[in-house]
Amino acid sequence: MSAIINLSIDVTKIDKSKLIEGKKGKYLNLTVSVNNELDQFGNNASAYISQSKEEREAKSNRTYLGNGKVVWTDGTIKTASQEQTTQFEHKQSDDLPF
Repeated sequence: MSAIINLSIDVTKIDKSKLIEGKKGKYLNLTVSVNNELDQFGNNASAYISQSKEEREAKSNRTYLGNGKVVWTDGTIKTASQEQTTQFEHKQSDDLPF
């Protein structure tokens, strides 16, 4: 699958407790949703802070960060394998790297 998605996110909405301290930097897990229909602004992609299984099961509100557009695709979308996951050490930090 090949696709290019341009997104614009509101960094002021990032919950610092969701930042993950990794070996090579600080990370924020995001979920990007691609829709079949365009919104009133021509966008068809949205970005949210990823939720834990417990948050999803509790139907917690998502933290919406922004939206964007699929600007190129080869026409096929495939799901990624769940076999490889990376574990990060969670350390809360008050300073954002930007």
